[in-house]
Order: sequence, then C-alpha cells, then structure tokens
Amino acid sequence: MATLVETPPHPIPRPVRFRPPVPRPRRRAMGLFEFLKAARHNPITTWMEAHFELPVVAGDGAMGRITVVSDPALIRYLLVENAANYRKDDLQRRVLAPGLGNGLLSAEGDEWRLQRRTLAPIFSARTVQGFSDSMNAAGAFLARRLARRDGKPVDVALEMTRVTLDVLERTIFTQGLPGDPDALGRAITRFLEAVGPIDPLDVFGVPDFVPRLGRLRARPAGRFFAEVVDELIARRKALMQTGAAPQDLLTLLLAAQDPETGNGLTDLAVKANIVTFIAAGHETTANALTWALYCLSQDADSLARLEEEVDAEASETFAVERLPFAKAVMEEAMRLFPPVPFLSRQAIRDDRLGRIKVPRGSMVLVAPYVLHRHRTLWDDPDAFVPDRFLGTAREDIPRFAYLPFGAGPRVCIGQSFSLQEAVIVLAHIVRTVRFRLPADHPPVTPLHRVTLRPEHGLRMDATRRG
Repeated sequence: MATLVETPPHPIPRPVRFRPPVPRPRRRAMGLFEFLKAARHNPITTWMEAHFELPVVAGDGAMGRITVVSDPALIRYLLVENAANYRKDDLQRRVLAPGLGNGLLSAEGDEWRLQRRTLAPIFSARTVQGFSDSMNAAGAFLARRLARRDGKPVDVALEMTRVTLDVLERTIFTQGLPGDPDALGRAITRFLEAVGPIDPLDVFGVPDFVPRLGRLRARPAGRFFAEVVDELIARRKALMQTGAAPQDLLTLLLAAQDPETGNGLTDLAVKANIVTFIAAGHETTANALTWALYCLSQDADSLARLEEEVDAEASETFAVERLPFAKAVMEEAMRLFPPVPFLSRQAIRDDRLGRIKVPRGSMVLVAPYVLHRHRTLWDDPDAFVPDRFLGTAREDIPRFAYLPFGAGPRVCIGQSFSLQEAVIVLAHIVRTVRFRLPADHPPVTPLHRVTLRPEHGLRMDATRRG
C-alpha cells in the first residue's frame, strides 16, 4: 500500500462552515447488481469510506481490476511521469465518442498529439485574456435579465446555461449559433442525461454493435449537434473565402495549423472539437457557477465578503486578477463539485503504483470528487471554505491534490478560458442580485451525469440589490 507524504492541514479559522449535502460514503462493499443499480442512478453513490481515507484502494469488481489513487505523488507519476503507459479507457470512449466524436476528449496517440499541438495556441493566455470584454458583456446582459426577476423565482441552472452559451456566441461563434440557443442548451442536457448513466453492456464489454438504451436516447441530440455544427462550418468557410470572417475561435480553429507539420485539422476533427467546445465546455462552467451560487446562498459571510470585493470595483467591467475572493469562491465550488468527477485510464503495460501492482489492461481512477474531499489532504473537507485558495493556505495544497481540470499532458485545454469566464460572470451576478433558496426546495445534492449537476435543479428567489 502506498503512503502519503504527510502535509499538515492548514488550519483555517471560520465561525460557521456550510457543508453541502452529498451522498454518504458506503461502509460495506456492494454486490454486482447493487453496484450496477447504484452506478446507473448516480455513480458518486458507489464510493466507500475507504476511498476518502486511504491513499490507494485496489480491488476486483464488475469492471475488473480497478485501482483508485488519491496520493498526490502517485497521481503525478500516473498522469505526468508515466502518462505514456496509461490511455483513455474503453468505457469512457464508449460513452463519449458516439456524441462528441474523435476530438480532444476522445482522441488517442498521434491523432490526439496533432490536435493538441494545433489547438494549444488558440487557448493561449493572451488569446483568452482578449475575450474578457465579451465575457463581461455576457455577464452584464445576464445581470440585467436577473434584475428584472426581482422578487421572483429563477431557474439558476438554466440561467447559467444561457450565459455560458452567450459567452460561446461572443467568443467562438460571433455570428451566432444557428437556431435557438435555448434549444441547443436543452439538447446538451438531454445528451448528457442520456449517455451519463453507466450501461451494464459497457461494463461487461459487450461489442458496440449491440444497441445501448442511452445511446438510442442520445441520438436526436447528436443529430441536432451535427446539423448545428455543419451549418456553422459551412457559413464560416464561405466567409473566410471572402476575407470577411471575424477573428473568433471558430475562425482560428478552421485556420489552425500544426506547428510541426503545417497541416490543418481534418473536417472531422474540426467538427468533433466544435461539438466538444459546445457540449463539454459550456456544461462544466455552467455547473460550476450553479454550485458557487448555491453555496453562497447558504454562507452569508462569504457572500458579504464577495459583495464587498465586487462593490469596490469602480469599473463596469471585471478582471480576474482584481477579484481574488471571487476566484477563490469558484475554485472552492469546483473542489466540492469538480466539473469532471473522475478521470479514468487503462494500463498499456504492467506497472506499479507504490506497492500496488497494476496489471496490463486494468483500469486506474483518479477521482477529483474523492480526492478533493480526502480526509488526509484537506481540513474539514466537506465544508465550503473559499479561504483555502487565498494566501499561504493555497501554498499548503499539494500540487496534485486539486485537479478540477485534470493534470499532465491531457489537462483541460480550456481551463483558463473557463475560470476567467466563471469569475467574471459571478462578479456581475453578485453585483446585481442575491439568491435565496426557498424552504420547500428539495435537497440540493449532486447527480453525476458526465458532469455534476443538482439532482432536482436549482430554483432560487432573486432579490435585486439596492
């Protein structure tokens, strides 16, 4: 069994700490059918107490040998030092590839390396910073819309979906998305709800030609994505031929060239990555904002501090570097409710993680949902404490103990884009309205459907700030 390097938890004094309700870890192992039922309904309900207490947990189950790693040093070895020995596992590819295509999330080997090299300049720090005006415009537009809801209930999750799609329109697709953006948002939700539940046929490795119920349900959304993206590409290519195309991310993507070969991406790769940006990129940021607003509604002290920080800004626009507490709020929300709850890899060759043998072909998991709540790594791990990410407290967090965007070669290429967007939008919301959770609202608990979302949605009452 591997051992952790002892890192003393940094004590963060707070008079009251809000602990969002989450499924309790299980104390006993589940049988096969119990596991499959729980995993299909909500995979995060399958985690056991040991996962939150031990650095490595290995065992045989319904999906064969699985090793769950929560030791930061071993995670570094897995995702960075020996990343070449671990590829995306077959189960993950079966779930995502049919809808998202062979883009960055699904591609492997030389194809992935080509796409990563080609797309990296598009998400450089300078390029992303250049989108701040567009993100501020989307945040201000949302704030005005919320202000008109004064005294009325607001579907927070829906509004966060709308604003993140608005950001996409202002940065990636500046000529607009074909059709109704709300229809696109609903299609994304339906797609993730359909493919999110784990299918027993995938668990047992049944060939792909055998129909899966989830994939059948996801097909209408998949066709909708294809139609939207085909129209986007056709319209933009026509503009590029005239020299009148806007220099947004879509144009950059179509014109991108591999710095090593000078070749551009194939039409299929372009299409797959556009679908990925729309579906995965918008969904993760929308959920992070939803969870942040929920936590703030339950933590009066943090909300007051954030309002004070935002109100001190004289400008109508916001910048991440001037909003350290807003950034800490978003980072803490993503710690408790990480955009990607687990990362899975499959061993290409036999290996060892500390004292644990990893057989060739077996699955290795790094679960940010578990890692971010691990009892040996965090002080009061289930509490909402934005101060963890400020000052010296942040310095005490081991580098590979906090992975909202993954790590290593396959770290999320859009992480700086997503965090900048979330902080700016959050500031506009907090400057304008306060949210209150109605007393009769169902428990706000996370549901794992590729990402983490509130199981019963999130409807809160909006009050315009004076």
